Amino acid sequence: MEALRKQASKLREQVARQQQAVFKQFGGGGYGSPDSLFADAAEYKQHQKIENLYMSTRAAKHFQRDIVRGVEGYIVTGSKQVEIGNKLSEDSRKYGVGNTCTRGNTLLNAALSYARARSQMENEHGNLLKALGTQVAEPLRAMVVGAPLEDARHLAQRYDRMRQEAEAQATEVSKRHIKVRETAGIGDNISKLEAAEAKLQELKSNMAATGKEAVAAMAAVEAQQQRLTLQRLIAMVESERTYHQKILQILEQLEAEMLLERQRIEASPNPVSENFMPPPPSYEEASGFFANSAVDGSIETVEYFLAEVINSYQAETDVELNLSVGDYVVVRKVSDNGWAEGECKGKAGWFPCAYIEKRERVLASKIASML
Repeated sequence: MEALRKQASKLREQVARQQQAVFKQFGGGGYGSPDSLFADAAEYKQHQKIENLYMSTRAAKHFQRDIVRGVEGYIVTGSKQVEIGNKLSEDSRKYGVGNTCTRGNTLLNAALSYARARSQMENEHGNLLKALGTQVAEPLRAMVVGAPLEDARHLAQRYDRMRQEAEAQATEVSKRHIKVRETAGIGDNISKLEAAEAKLQELKSNMAATGKEAVAAMAAVEAQQQRLTLQRLIAMVESERTYHQKILQILEQLEAEMLLERQRIEASPNPVSENFMPPPPSYEEASGFFANSAVDGSIETVEYFLAEVINSYQAETDVELNLSVGDYVVVRKVSDNGWAEGECKGKAGWFPCAYIEKRERVLASKIASML
């Protein structure tokens, strides 16, 4: 459609130039000259300005519409992402509060931290989508369908119709000029020529006034389009920048919390090494060991040592011993498979050697005074 409009404009300009050529060929006295008919420089300049303004405002309108469509699509997609993210947050929270772990709460704590962070991120995402809708899409949509743009375009279209009428009247005037020359100035032809010229002047006057009005209206719309569109683009950039800054803060805090949990896991000894650790010996085996080690009812020849608990341990079987950080254990035997047997707070049992650190070697005769 726009290509047809440009082609029609070029054809009209060609007709005007041809008319000027005819006037130059046949002009020379009497009733009007080429410059007084239609295609003067001022009118041509005004016509070009209206054409440029029309194209500029049309392109800006399409750009605004593209922004609105893009933002609306982003909001629809983002809303689905927020819904999925909130579901993930809830699932992580349920795992963190609804489960227990025999090896500690590291993963549970990490799940809760992730649930909290994910919920915060989705909340910020929702705020971004809301800001894009209210600060970008709605103002631009209002301008695309607004009255000022439509009124200015209607003025330009009315000017274009008046220009076409003036061009047709200029053609009529040129025909009247030729006829007057051919008939040697017959009175009836002269009066018709004068009437045609008067109508042309009226059309030119009205066209000039409408053209000025159209230029002013289109220029005002163009300025408003440029200003408002730039403001909305800046608002969109600022909203997204704020969103990403907040997301970065949330992720940095979450990463720090998870790295701390990972350090706790790596720092905590694991009684189950890469190779399978056999279970502690039964108390029947342990009793046999101590009985065979005794000499004349004395256990002084069995060298015990004192150890401090550095990591808590939760017994998993009846022959194992619960340990708490800071407790002292009298270690009575250390097996080759990574387990130790000892006594703590009046209870005896087996526990992983990695959970204790040796503090002092003592004889069995001193154990009673140290417990």
